[in-house]
Amino acid sequence: MTDIWQNLKTESKPILLYGTGNGADKILAELKKLGIKISGVFASDGFVRERYYQGFKVMSLSEAEEVFGDFTVLFAFGSNRQEVISNIKYIASRHKLLAPEVPVCGGEIFNIGFARQNADKLFEVYNLLADELSKKVFKETVLFKLDGNIEHLFACESEEEEAFSNILKLEKGASFLDLGAYNGDTVLDFINRVGEFSHITAVEPDKKSFFKLTRNTDRYPITRINAAVSDSCGSVPFCFKSSRGSVFGGDELIPSVTIDSLCRDRHFDYIKFDVEGKELDAILGGEKTIKKDKPKMLISAYHKSEDYFTIPLLVNKIRPDYKIYMRHYPYIPAWDTSFYFV
Repeated sequence: MTDIWQNLKTESKPILLYGTGNGADKILAELKKLGIKISGVFASDGFVRERYYQGFKVMSLSEAEEVFGDFTVLFAFGSNRQEVISNIKYIASRHKLLAPEVPVCGGEIFNIGFARQNADKLFEVYNLLADELSKKVFKETVLFKLDGNIEHLFACESEEEEAFSNILKLEKGASFLDLGAYNGDTVLDFINRVGEFSHITAVEPDKKSFFKLTRNTDRYPITRINAAVSDSCGSVPFCFKSSRGSVFGGDELIPSVTIDSLCRDRHFDYIKFDVEGKELDAILGGEKTIKKDKPKMLISAYHKSEDYFTIPLLVNKIRPDYKIYMRHYPYIPAWDTSFYFV
């Protein structure tokens, strides 16, 4: 098969970018590298205003249709909001719509060359998956990464409740280690699901997010740590931007901790990893804990292209007796896709 980038080279209709944020920057950079030109940019009505992006006047959808008639849309941001997804479906009913996926945390793009190069590892992971829904999620999201057709995502999405009920099966009194706790949303969700808990530790590197985490969870007796999770204790470079925009790398050093150090005197039933592309480091820093305690784990699989095989293969090497599941929750592009280990 060919991929979205190869197909765009032969696209006969004008190509318009839908969105103007960081995702659009990455997509436009790849298009320029491949010699693919866009004809314009449009945004949702509330984001149009009188402004320009990369030399293009930002239009509304109706203005774009008036100027270009029919065109191919490249969806260039991420969202799980139902009203946004409904609008995306509306645009897709009027125009050919594709969603190029570029890695959230940099690195190689998941194109046909990447898939062929890593085919053996991809098939190995597929064969490790524990149920048919996991295999469907893996297959459909890989196809989406290659051709950009959002129907692949709709074909394999499920609700988070299904994973909690059928995979994690957390009980009253469970303990939770939240790595990448953001503003406390996943801590509060955990508490809401289990009711009573034995202990919770929430780790968040970003200063602003940590402040929100503290404010939103201050009524609960939990441990909050303003640090990054890595493969060693010490410090790591970090770039503070805005909440979820913060990334590893940069001029400022922040403290780092390991899972093994956090679990030295404490057992956790459930660990969630959402650490902005540093999942492998976090796993390596928790190898002793994973090997000894076999905690249930949710590990995000959308920050880097190689996450689809490096994460499950590393965990499987540490504890081959884990059952491995995969789920995708409503989101365009294929973000909010995770591996579960139980």
